[in-house]
Amino acid sequence: MTHYLLSIYQPDGDGTPPPPEFLEPIMRDVEALQAELRAAGAWVFSGGLHAASTATVVRQKDDETLTTDGPYIEGKEHLGGFTVIEAPDLDAALAWGRKLARATTLPIEVRPFQHGSCG
Repeated sequence: MTHYLLSIYQPDGDGTPPPPEFLEPIMRDVEALQAELRAAGAWVFSGGLHAASTATVVRQKDDETLTTDGPYIEGKEHLGGFTVIEAPDLDAALAWGRKLARATTLPIEVRPFQHGSCG
């Protein structure tokens, strides 16, 4: 089985969470999907991230290590969370990605790990 990264992309905002009447049904759907993934034996790991503004980028330039505040790439969307799953093939991973897109109402990028990346 191959591990796949399901990346959740969300629009940048002012840091104010959506109102409960918008967020609660989404969180309920995400929790139901997480339970379905676990029951199917496909769930490996998942997590949500703080706002992109909390990121720090570390890069090496010659003999100096530089740090800068903010996300690595400026954009209108950022990585807001992710789920790592185990699936027999891309079609199965895409099926989970479609379910996650429906649950979150956000774009989901599905990408396989290279062989040997997840012990």
